[in-house]
Amino acid sequence: MSTAHEVMARDPGGHNWSADPYADALRAGRGPLFLRRGDGWLLPLDVERWCARADAVDRQVLDRCEGAVLDVGCGPGRLVTELAARGRTALGVDVSEAAVDRTLGLGGPALWRSVFEPLPGEGRWNTALLLDDNLGIGGDPRALLRRVAQLLLPGGLLIAETAPVDVDERADVRIVRGTGTQGATGAAFPWARLGTRALLRYASPLGWHTANQWSAGGRCFVSLRSRSTSNRAEPPNSTAVISSQRARNPSADRPVADS
Repeated sequence: MSTAHEVMARDPGGHNWSADPYADALRAGRGPLFLRRGDGWLLPLDVERWCARADAVDRQVLDRCEGAVLDVGCGPGRLVTELAARGRTALGVDVSEAAVDRTLGLGGPALWRSVFEPLPGEGRWNTALLLDDNLGIGGDPRALLRRVAQLLLPGGLLIAETAPVDVDERADVRIVRGTGTQGATGAAFPWARLGTRALLRYASPLGWHTANQWSAGGRCFVSLRSRSTSNRAEPPNSTAVISSQRARNPSADRPVADS
């Protein structure tokens, strides 16, 4: 997230960039943007696709969603915006203020917060999404899967996008705006990268059950069911979800009413 003390840089094309290259890219709607490991390895980030409207592959994923949908790491909001346009109860959460601003500007409901902080409707979401490399959030797949299980109702659905290669790695990374070593870079943070086999290896001992696996448009997906112990939980109330879109302080949320 950008601050009032942004350090400004200028690229050869004459563009001003802040100390938060991810926020800059979302505002511009374009890259280039990369995750960079300490050894210099770069993973390109598909900013243009994230900032565009939901494409055919995205829409196929959303067709599989059940009930109220929580988009974890919603980014600039194309998925939650599409869900809202369909009249679905949905909420995006993201730690990037710029991402939440863009989502709200498109008409999608979003909350500026980490998935590991208190969220509306905990234990009552029908579907959670972890797309666009968001299995990497926090750098600890087990912790993330446990947290998502807490957010879903028993037997709820998780749809995750996995890396298209067989990989299981954790590293500290930075977001950088180019392939060189000069220019604006973000602060280092822990990240993980999982292929399908790695995801299933983490998920099974935690009580997740594989519902489906598929690929489309060069992307790979897995749907998982959380442990089912009860079917009495009610989905989040849409009015309560939308009322908390911009709150940063958990105490400012209006609680979702219990059934």
